[in-house]
Parts: sequence; C-alpha cells; structure tokens
Amino acid sequence: MQCVYSLLSQPSPIICMRLCLKVNVLSKFFPFKYLFQAGLITNNMAEKVFDLLDEMTIEPNQFTFTLLFNACAAVANDRAMKIGRKFLAEMPRNYQNNNITSTSAIDMLMKFGDVENAERIFRSIKTKDIITYNAMIKGYTENKIFEKALDLFDQIQLNLTNVTYTVIFNACAQLCNDRATKIGRKLLDQMPDNYRNNIIILTSAMDMLMKFGDVENAESIFQSIKKKDANIYGALMNGYNLNDESWKCFKIFEEMNKNNIAVDDIVWNIIIGACSNTAMLHHCQYIMDRIPSNIQRNIQIQNSLIDMWGKCGSIEKAKSVFDSIDDRGTITYNVMINAFGLNGMGSQAVELYRQMPSNLRDRISHICVLNACSHSALLHEARTIFNEISVKSASIITTMIDCLSRLFVFDEAQKLIDDYEKTNIPSIVMYMSLLSGARNNRNSNLSEKIYKRMKTLFPNEKESLTSGVVLLSNIYSSLGEYEQAKNFRSNQIKELGIKAKIGLSWSEIKGEIVRFKAHDHSHPQSTEIYAKIVRLKSKAIENGFIFDSSWITRRLNENETIESVLCGHSEILVIALNLIQEPVPKFIQVAKNLRVCGHCHEFTKIIAKIEQCDIVVRDANRIHHFYATGQCSCQDQF
Repeated sequence: MQCVYSLLSQPSPIICMRLCLKVNVLSKFFPFKYLFQAGLITNNMAEKVFDLLDEMTIEPNQFTFTLLFNACAAVANDRAMKIGRKFLAEMPRNYQNNNITSTSAIDMLMKFGDVENAERIFRSIKTKDIITYNAMIKGYTENKIFEKALDLFDQIQLNLTNVTYTVIFNACAQLCNDRATKIGRKLLDQMPDNYRNNIIILTSAMDMLMKFGDVENAESIFQSIKKKDANIYGALMNGYNLNDESWKCFKIFEEMNKNNIAVDDIVWNIIIGACSNTAMLHHCQYIMDRIPSNIQRNIQIQNSLIDMWGKCGSIEKAKSVFDSIDDRGTITYNVMINAFGLNGMGSQAVELYRQMPSNLRDRISHICVLNACSHSALLHEARTIFNEISVKSASIITTMIDCLSRLFVFDEAQKLIDDYEKTNIPSIVMYMSLLSGARNNRNSNLSEKIYKRMKTLFPNEKESLTSGVVLLSNIYSSLGEYEQAKNFRSNQIKELGIKAKIGLSWSEIKGEIVRFKAHDHSHPQSTEIYAKIVRLKSKAIENGFIFDSSWITRRLNENETIESVLCGHSEILVIALNLIQEPVPKFIQVAKNLRVCGHCHEFTKIIAKIEQCDIVVRDANRIHHFYATGQCSCQDQF
C-alpha cells in the first residue's frame, strides 16, 4: 500500500496503473489487466478503460476508483468528465477517507477545471500529507490560480518533495510578482542538496529565474548540471528569448550539436523564435538549413518559419513556406497576414484576409489585418473590416484605436475609448495608442490630457506610465521646451521608480551579432565608425538634407551639435559599422528594440540613396525597407 502511495507523488497521471500491476491488484479485475499487457500507457489506454467499464462484473474497490480517476484526469474530455463525476458521486464513504483515492479525485477535478469541488474534497481530508498538498497546488497552477497555490504552500508544515519544488517554481514563474520572486528565491536557496541534481526541478528553477529576469543565476544553474538534456537546453534558450538576449541561443545551439544532443520540434521552435527576435537573415538561413526535412513538415514549425521570415524582412521566403502548406489553418493564415503587415504590405494583408475562409478567422486574424491597415494608412479598409466584426474584443478595439491615432483621427479614437468604457474597465493600452499618435502629431495639449487620465486610472501600471513619460517628455523636447522635458521626465521617473528602457540596435557582422546603444564608443572600430558618420553627414547636407532638432530630447551639452547628437543614435552607428566593412555591402540589416525616430528614418533614407544600397530596419513596431531610390516601404507611416 505504501508503494502505491509513494508513486502517486509522481507527475504521471497514470502512474497508479503501472503500480497496481506490480502489486498484483489487477488480478481482481481482469479487463484492466489487458491494458497493461498491451503496453498502452497513453491517453488511448485511458479511453480503453472507459470502454471496458461495462465488462466489469465485480464491485469497484479503492484501487479501481484510483485507476479510474487517473484515467479521467488523463483524458479530461466530456466522456471522462461524465464518468469521473458519476463514479465520484457513487464512491462509498469509507473510500473517501483514503488519501490515495481522494488525491486522485482532486487531481481529476482540477484537470476538469472544477476547482471548487477539488477544494471541497481537500478540506474533507483530516490528515493531509505532502502528496495531497502537491495535487492541490499543481491543480491551482494548472488552472492559473497562482496566488492560491502560494497561499496553500505557505500552510505546509511537512517535508517537501521533488514535485513540490517543481510545482512551486512553476507557479512563481507564472505569477512573477514581488511575492512570487521572494518565495521562489527563498525556496531555491533552501533546497536540499539531494534535489540539486534533479534535472526536472532545475529546469523549473531555471525557467523561474529567467521569468524573474535573473539570467545570470539561471546560467549558473545550467552550468552546474553535468548531464544536460534537450529540455534543459531549451529552457535556457527560451529564457534568453524572454530576456532579449536571443543572440546567445546560437552558441547554445552549437554546444548542443557538439554534445550530440538531439533537437526535438519544441527546441527547434525556440531556436526559430531566437531567429525571429534577432531578425538577421544569415542566422535564419543557417538554422533553416539544419532543420531536418521531417521536422520542416511539422505545421507548427512551418508557422514559426513564416513568422521568422516575415520578422526578418524576407516576405518572399515567408510566402514560399505559406504556399507549400496545403491544409492551412487559422494560425497559418494569421502569421502570413501579420508578416505582410509588418513589412508595410497592407493591401496584400487585406487581400489574404478576404481569401481566408470566414470560419477560420479568429480574434488574432482581425488584429493582424487591422494592424496591417494601421501601418499602411489604409483607414477605409480598416473601418470596413472593423465594422464587419461582430464580436469586438478589447484588443481588436485597441488595434483600431491605434490605426485612427496613427492617422491623427483622434476624435474617433477617443469615441471608441468612451464607448468601450461604458461597459468595461478602462484599458491602459488604448490610452498608450492614443498618446503615441499624439506624440507623432506633436500635440502637447492632447498628450498632457491623456497622460493625466492614465495616471488617474492606472496608478499601479508603472511600466506603461514610464513609457508615457518618455513620449510626453519627447513632445516637450520636440517643441524646444528642454527644461520642461528634463524636469518632467526626472520627476515622473523618480516617482514611478522604474527606469526607462535603454535603446539598442544590432546587426550581424562577419557571423557575429554586434549591439550598440546611443553614442556608443565600445566597439574596436569606433574611430572608423564615427569618421564614416561624418562623411555621411557631409554628403547628406550636400544633397539638401536638414537635421531636424525637434527630434533631440534634451538640451545640448557644450561640445555637442545638433548633427552630433542625432547621428549618435544606435541604428546610425550600426549602419555605419556595416558600411566600413570590406567589401562594402549592398544589403544591410538592422534590428532595434525601440521605435525608430523621425530623424533616423529620414537619415537612413538618404544614406541608402548615397551608398546605393538596400537597408532593412526592424524596429519595435514594424519593418522598414529603405531602397537605393531614397524611399521607404512604410511610406512614412511609422
């Protein structure tokens, strides 16, 4: 009996069935024995449990109930729910005092999403052990009730198991607030040494630390693991993607190859995600060439590849993957529509949306096509599609507000917000879209009004408010009110307690990702980079280019000029680095974690014309294709 109980602490929902075979319990009811003889330990086996119920000629005992509850938990479909609830209702009262059976029932109900009845059974258990606590905490986590998971964890006065550590780390990773960070770190620090070799626990701990933004300690855990598998490599790379350090994934991928670690489709998806984030064509093609053909036929991989090619600006390759898929589903259409939108091909996005079978369209489809219209100034098309959508979610309305705000149709955008708030809680994302449009319009009065409204409605949304501070202070600077901009930014940022995000740009140089921040002098070729910028600046002025001081966000220092400040932006440094390479490239690719400013957009157009090259810049919102003609694909809608 104790043997049965100990194995119930394992994550597998069908572990009891394996165990019952060991203790020969199955000899009492032959039909279940067949399942083990066939070696069926998948969800199909659980379905067969239901098929064989009618063949039982004896009364079920506590082992039968335990097996059945685990089978129902494994399948968790309508049939399983009906059978599981029926047997739970009919279970004799004396079995309800059995922790094994009750724990299996809790797990089953949690899988059904029936948290209330799971809690009722949990409360009815007089002497709770760690396995019962684990089942409840795991159930809360699976049902995304993370605070309750931590509340229950705080009540535990028992020795923890490997399952407890894994589940709590997962809960902390998902919740990711101050309380979760404190609990997760403390639990990790106090974890006994015998658990520090458990790869499942360590994988969960790494994931948690990455979600906390603690890349350094996650890397330390990774380095401490002697025998690494694909899951632990995947957790590390996924963490890099989450923390904007995707370029590190490629070295980890090479390490996997060196150590002959097989890459499964999940890890391939993570690596493709890293390619999407870095947005460098060479890396994308390098990875693409190494994906086995059978993996490339996986629809999830194909969808990821469409997204990858779209985000690195190769719409032709994205379309090629899309065309190769015969049975296109909702996600396939959505990623292709989004790829068109990111690359300023709004008309093509609308055309594909119209071709998409209406029964496949979902909320994301509407958002992608409206976003594509927004980035291509297709206001009429956006209005038409928006009016056709029968159920308008908050995100759909937000996307339409963004479209209207980009085109300075503020009254209509504000009306959408007002109508939404008549029946819903206000959304800060809607106000940020409106504020962003007001910043592009340099409308300080409207911007001030929006920001004050945001502070009133969303006092705890500090990250979004910080972004609002940056936008509004930039408006003051663009109007020459540098002192007001400086004071406003300094006071508000101090009050919010969050630092503004540092702008970074990167490019691939000789197979390596090179990153710059504004006015960066850390690169070994800095002297040549700034000398090249001086030459570009002179040629631009000869071609009639005027450096617009309204894009300077602070007062100039003594040794600075308008040109030196504007030309020190990170994307300009990256472009200059590319242009001093030998041979001089005819195609340059740059990615940036913030939006490109108006000056850099205009300057990049003139650089492309002067150097007679194509430059692709992906910023936080979209992809700009700068051509040798001096034009940009966005048609100045950015």
